Amino acid sequence: MQPYLQLASLRLATTIPLPRKLYTSTNLLVTSEAMAAMAYIALCAAALAASVALLRWAYLWSHPKSKGKLPPGSMGIPLLGETMQFFAPNPTCDVSPFVKERVKRYGSIFKTSIVGRQVVVSADPDMNYFVFQQEGKLFESWYPDTFTEIFGRDNVGSLHGFMYKYLKTLVLRLYGQENLKAVLVAETDAACRRSLDAWAAQPSVELKEGLSTMIFDLTAKKLIGYDPAKSSDSLRKNFVSFIRGLISFPVNIPGTAYHQCMEGRKNAMKVLRSMMKERMADPERRCEDFFDHVIQELRREKPLLTETIALDLMFVLLFASFETTALALTLGVKLLTENPKVVDALREEHDAIARNRKDPDAPVTWAEYRSMTFTNQVIMEMVRLANIVPGIFRKALQDVEIKGYTIPAGWGIMVCPPAVHLNPDIYEDPLAFNPWRWQDKPEITGGTKHFMAFGGGLRFCVGTDFSRVLMATFIHSLVTKYSWRTVKGGNIVRTPGLGFPDGFHIQLVPRN
Repeated sequence: MQPYLQLASLRLATTIPLPRKLYTSTNLLVTSEAMAAMAYIALCAAALAASVALLRWAYLWSHPKSKGKLPPGSMGIPLLGETMQFFAPNPTCDVSPFVKERVKRYGSIFKTSIVGRQVVVSADPDMNYFVFQQEGKLFESWYPDTFTEIFGRDNVGSLHGFMYKYLKTLVLRLYGQENLKAVLVAETDAACRRSLDAWAAQPSVELKEGLSTMIFDLTAKKLIGYDPAKSSDSLRKNFVSFIRGLISFPVNIPGTAYHQCMEGRKNAMKVLRSMMKERMADPERRCEDFFDHVIQELRREKPLLTETIALDLMFVLLFASFETTALALTLGVKLLTENPKVVDALREEHDAIARNRKDPDAPVTWAEYRSMTFTNQVIMEMVRLANIVPGIFRKALQDVEIKGYTIPAGWGIMVCPPAVHLNPDIYEDPLAFNPWRWQDKPEITGGTKHFMAFGGGLRFCVGTDFSRVLMATFIHSLVTKYSWRTVKGGNIVRTPGLGFPDGFHIQLVPRN
């Protein structure tokens, strides 16, 4: 027993020496495993913390803070919001699915997020009117950053207070009623006659392109002295590129519509900047067009304008003067083509005007324009259905309580004209082209609760009278001198702005 214990004691007391290399390798292996485990734990902890932070951020995005009750709605995916749905194509004249579906789900006032901004969308006539009337008090003109990049940070839509009123007064020198009576009625009539004459000599004309060219040549001559016979076509091409991506998904990558838009703006601004430099260097130059008036303002001892504001103003005026009216007229002719009874009523009115002249081929006068009662009804119906502007943007200057909801300071508000113009509670059978619905109604000279095709409040479009005159004189020449038929195209798409992807080709035939 004793030897057994001794052997056991010996075994316990005996240490078997390990080789140094083996000991070191084992120690390193244990250390490496421990470090890997610690790194794994740290990585898991970081991932968990990031996930928690991301979830919290996503929650705060979808549940924005407010001192009161926010309108119902969804903020969509973080950062992207509901931008994709907003820009989804709509091949009808009806309210966009983006607005229609949300009005059905949430009501006429809802919240959303477009191009990274928190926005309250209003399809409510009372709220829209309130927003327009509170311009400069509770709200101010605002557009998403992408729109500001497109039109320039000093464009007239982004200016407020005295500067906006000053520019509006300046623009009314050109588009106000005095100049319309004195000059523009006759000039628009002549331009319409020339264009229709030229188109009638062709097998067919793509109407949107033809109208855009006609109106651009007319307005660009008044604005910057542009003469298509003497100038290259590059300026108009730049605006065409600009327009193609104007209301598109804001990704500025070569090949995208938005990139094409920004390139078009850059090139057009280069032409305008060169023109300004040339005119500023010639103090003896006579005042021949609107740009010369702007440069006179810049030459004042203490000018209110800056060169940047002046250039952005000219750019916006060149765009707004032709594109919106060309789109409305193209859709208008399409609607007339589909409604021959309206054409018959127009011919009755305009043939009577021509018969009452000493010279049937004399140009349209201001008195004749003012006598075109049914034509004015047709124009109202055209622009109501065209809905060229899918949304009018404002920004809350402070927390605003309205209709039981709170609009937080800094949030955008998108007034939605199509939702009002196509509301069956306001307009019976709203998608029908029915000019007689305007019969015996007072003339609209500003934005109302139920009609805002030209905006509203302080920012009612200064070119409204010019657009109406141009549309009326075009209709006069069209229905008195020509018949027409559709050759091809005419399909529309809204993304959300109005477009004609296949064009609208018509053939003109002189009337006997």
